Amino acid sequence: MQRRLDSFAFVPRSPEAAAASFGHLPQWDLSDLYPAMDSPELRADLEAVAARSAQFEEDYKGKLAALLDGEDAGGQMAEVVARYESIEDLLGRLYSFAGLIYSGDTTDPVRAKFYGDVQEKLTDASTHLLFFTLELNRLDDAKMEAALTVPAFAHYRPWIEDVRAEKPYQLDDRVEQLFHEKGVTGRGAWNRLFDETIAGLRFDVGGEILPLEQTLNFFAEPEEEKRKQGAEALAKVFGENLRLFTLVTNTLAKDKEISDRWRGFEDIADSRHLANRVEREVVDALVSSVHAAYPRLAHRYYKLKAKWFGKDKLEYWDRNAPLPKVETRPIGWEEARDTVLGAYSTFSPRMADIARDFFDKSWIDAGVRPGKATGAFAHPTVPSAHPYVLLNYMGKPRDVMTLAHELGHGVHQVLAAPNGALMAPTPLTLAETASVFGEMLTFQRLLAAAPDARARKAMLASKVEDMINTVVRQIAFYTFERRIHTERKNGELTAEKICAIWMEVQSESLGEAIHLGPGYENYWVYIGHFIHSPFYVYAYAFGDCLVNSLYAVYENANEGFAERYLAMLAAGGTKHHSELLKPFGLDARDPAFWQTGLGLIERMIAELEAMEDEA
Repeated sequence: MQRRLDSFAFVPRSPEAAAASFGHLPQWDLSDLYPAMDSPELRADLEAVAARSAQFEEDYKGKLAALLDGEDAGGQMAEVVARYESIEDLLGRLYSFAGLIYSGDTTDPVRAKFYGDVQEKLTDASTHLLFFTLELNRLDDAKMEAALTVPAFAHYRPWIEDVRAEKPYQLDDRVEQLFHEKGVTGRGAWNRLFDETIAGLRFDVGGEILPLEQTLNFFAEPEEEKRKQGAEALAKVFGENLRLFTLVTNTLAKDKEISDRWRGFEDIADSRHLANRVEREVVDALVSSVHAAYPRLAHRYYKLKAKWFGKDKLEYWDRNAPLPKVETRPIGWEEARDTVLGAYSTFSPRMADIARDFFDKSWIDAGVRPGKATGAFAHPTVPSAHPYVLLNYMGKPRDVMTLAHELGHGVHQVLAAPNGALMAPTPLTLAETASVFGEMLTFQRLLAAAPDARARKAMLASKVEDMINTVVRQIAFYTFERRIHTERKNGELTAEKICAIWMEVQSESLGEAIHLGPGYENYWVYIGHFIHSPFYVYAYAFGDCLVNSLYAVYENANEGFAERYLAMLAAGGTKHHSELLKPFGLDARDPAFWQTGLGLIERMIAELEAMEDEA
């Protein structure tokens, strides 16, 4: 689960300085998946998954209707789905290992070739499975319902219902096969080009040649001149590569338009809503609520922050700058670990125990290395294994929050794993719940331990900025994507046009207190979500507002809350968001739901305004 790339922290410029400041930063051990890229176990599983997939097709293609008409239809269908699920688990294990190896160094040609070769082999194997869900959706509804009365088959009802929700948008089997096979040379290839280009970019900041992740961290430098140098280095290199990123964006937007048109989706984001199992009107209500709150949130906060800095306006490189007169110190890895585990333990010892495994069993890769994937994520891998977390840890409070965020994902993935490969995955809107809740628990622990009013103010300001980045910024990103995909239908967009749309949307969301100077128009190019997962970004805002509402319930009546919360996570993808939120008295279809979440941010800003004299 990819972490937003909109929070920055300072990092020492050498590995030696990093080690001295942060202590030992762990690197994950992927041997729980496979010993190595050239291991016999991996080669054997690649051969096995190809053979098992082909055999599955031979055994069942064109025969499901007959199975449904036969004796013990429910029992036989349960056996077929279980067999399909086991193949999916093996495919997922292989995909996960290749992806995690590649994430460790996307610039290494050996890893890149391995990743590409595995993708091709698995695409070939999974082509044999395409028929299954397509054929399921052609089966008689009444007969399926009768079969689903058998407990073994009823176990898979949530997955069956999700599959059948796709029925109106599925195409002829041969067309589906073509879409699937061309994915490697189509969308997948453009995604890989983006990743390898981003990882290979280098930025000259005051004579230091740095990769993207470390350059972004200049935005959190205490000295304004350094923030400016980092910002200008980013703008320069982004501008030099604008043509390539424009081509990637145009191509993928057109690719999506073709797919949506063939499948019959009405709105450009409907395929994402379907995947998230969330209604379009719920997302529209979220977006309109956040748009209306721009002046009360981002505009209001950045005006206050500009005042703290003694300015009428902040330059865009000052947006995430640390507050003046607030000392910062590197936070060691062990301290970060103890902080997060302590926060989790206070809420639920079971949650802390699950999170502790990530540290004790080498499930985390935390250090910054050239070529390593930027940002952070928690990869669920498959239920037969366990998740892995990638970070780029740099010793700032925001990095502690990122650790809490990704471990929240990891705990969620562990709890949901017993649902199996088909039903463990959670829609993105709910997948962000555990991560953001983990952040909130950690923030509240740090806030309670603040030594004085100035430290409390700095923590509150940092949290407000994170929430604005999560809610306002991500909805602005969603708005930008909608503009791009809508206008792409009329022809290719020039780089100048994309930049102009970016500036319009950012100006509207951030307000007049942020000066978006020359160079900022290029900053859309590095947002990986636009490339990998169109319209993903609203899930962050959904998750943040949801967590704010959940936390209000927890504060008002915490008796039994942790048990209900963990049960919600353990449901994985087996329940709709309305069913999961019902035990907490929450309903995302109610407009007041979003106001509760946004109101928490407003109250924090109001508290900061009351503390103004502490700047």
